[in-house]
Amino acid sequence: MKTPRATLLVAAAAAVTLFLSACSAGASDPGEGQNDSMAIAFTAEPVNLDFTSTSGVAIPEALMENVYESLVRVDEQGKIQPALAQEWDVSDDRRTYTFTLRDGVTFSNGAELTSEDVKYSYERVQNEWQNPLKSKMDIVEEITTPDDSTVEITLAKPSNMWLFNLTTLVGAVFDTAGTDDLANQAIGTGPYAVDSFTRGQSIDFVARDGYWGEQPAVANVEFKYFKDAVSAANALKSGEIDVVSNLQAPELASEFQNDDYQIVSGTTNGEVVLSMNNAEGIFADRTAREAVMYAIDRQAVLDTAWAGYGELIGSMVPPTDPYYEDLTQVWPYDPEKAKSLVDEAGISGEEFAFTVPNLPYAKAISEIVSSQLEAVGLKARIETQEFPAVWLDKTFTKHEYDMSVINHAEPRDLLTVFSSDYYTGYDDTKIKELAEKADTGTEEEYISGMKDIARTITEDAAADFLFLFPNLVVAKADVSGIPANRVSDAFRIADLSWA
Repeated sequence: MKTPRATLLVAAAAAVTLFLSACSAGASDPGEGQNDSMAIAFTAEPVNLDFTSTSGVAIPEALMENVYESLVRVDEQGKIQPALAQEWDVSDDRRTYTFTLRDGVTFSNGAELTSEDVKYSYERVQNEWQNPLKSKMDIVEEITTPDDSTVEITLAKPSNMWLFNLTTLVGAVFDTAGTDDLANQAIGTGPYAVDSFTRGQSIDFVARDGYWGEQPAVANVEFKYFKDAVSAANALKSGEIDVVSNLQAPELASEFQNDDYQIVSGTTNGEVVLSMNNAEGIFADRTAREAVMYAIDRQAVLDTAWAGYGELIGSMVPPTDPYYEDLTQVWPYDPEKAKSLVDEAGISGEEFAFTVPNLPYAKAISEIVSSQLEAVGLKARIETQEFPAVWLDKTFTKHEYDMSVINHAEPRDLLTVFSSDYYTGYDDTKIKELAEKADTGTEEEYISGMKDIARTITEDAAADFLFLFPNLVVAKADVSGIPANRVSDAFRIADLSWA
C-alpha cells in the first residue's frame, strides 16, 4: 500500500528518492551543443565493467541495453519484446527455442553478429561466469547454430522463467573475440560504446554510427557517480548534470518543484531487504530472526529513513510481478512479542555485526532499525562498509556478517537471493521442489507455485522486506524520454532526448 505522502507525490508529480539520470554538457541553459550531450547522476558506482565476475546492479545498470544487448528485452510494462532476435518460435514440448537474428547487426569493434556469438556467450555463462546469477542459464541443455542467423536453444525441461531471465544480464551477447578484458573494455551491439571509464567518477558513452536500430538522439552521455544526495542535487542545480536517476535524499525533492525541473515517479524491482545470515551466527536461530521481524516498525522505517516514499510489500516480490501477494501482515509490528522471543532465544544484549554499505538509503535505514532492535534487547554493532568493493567482498562474498541492508534491484531474483549458496545462507531445500513444479507447469501453476515460495520464505523469517524502492527521477524540464518505471537492470539512455 502506498503511503499518503507517496500518493501525494505521484498526484502532484513532485517527489524524488534515488539518484536521477542527469544530462548535460555543463551548461544550465539550452544552447548550442546541448543536444549533443547529457549527464546523469547515479549513486552506486561500478567497481569495474565486468558483470560476468562482479555482482551488483551498478554494472548492468550502466551497460545493459546501452552497450550490451540480449536476444530479447523487457519493456516498461514488464512485457518481453524482440531485441537482437527479430522473432522466435517455441517447440510444442516447450523445450526448444528457435531465434532468428536481425540482419546487419555489428559490435562496436566492427565485427558482425552471428549465431556463433550467441552460442559462445551463453555457454560462457555456464562455464566461466563467476556472478551467482549465472544459475539462470543452468537449464540450457544444448545450443546449436544451423546457420549464421539462426540459434536453437534446447532446455533440459520446460521453463516459465527462462525467457524472462534472458532479458537480464545473463542474456548479454558478446563478440567471440571481445571478452579478453571485460573489466576495462565493453564490446557490445548496443546503441552506445564506452568512450572512457574513470573508476569512482564517471562513464562516458558515445553513440554508435553503425547501430542496427534507431540512432540515439543524444550523441554523448555521461554517467557521473556521487557519494551523497546533496552533491547530486547541487550538481543538478548548477547545471553540471541534467538528470538525477534516483535522488537519495527525499527531503530535497521540494527544491525541484518549479518550472525549471520535472519529477518522474514510478516503481522499481528494488526490494530493500534487511538481510540476516541464516547459515551461521546469531540469526542461524529462527527464533532470533522472528524476534527481528516483530521488532521492526516498517512504516516508521519508511517514513523516517525515506520520507514515506516507497511501498510496503512484505515479501521479495514487487507488485509488477505476476505472482505478487501482499504479505505485509505476516509479521506485524509487536515489540512485546519481540522481547519475549529475544528472551526465549537467550540473546538479550548479545552484540552482532550489522554491516551497512555506505549508501544514503542504507545508512539512514540502519540508524532507525538499530534503534528499534535495541528497544527489544538486541544490540547491533554497525559497521559501515564501502560499496561496492568492501561490502561485496566481506558481506556478499565471504558472508562475514550477521545482518545487513541492501536494495536488491535485479528483476525476479527471489530464488537467487534465497538459496543456500547465496549470502543469505537460506536453506532452500523446502522450496526447490515447489520451484521445479512452478517452472515446468502451466502459467497458472507457475503463478500459484511462486506465490507459495514467496510466502514460505516470508514465513520462515528468512529476511525482513522493509519496502519497495520507488523510482523518482529529477531532471531538467526539457529532458524527454525518462521512463517512469524501472523494471529491468538497465537504465536505458537511447530513449532520452532534449525537448
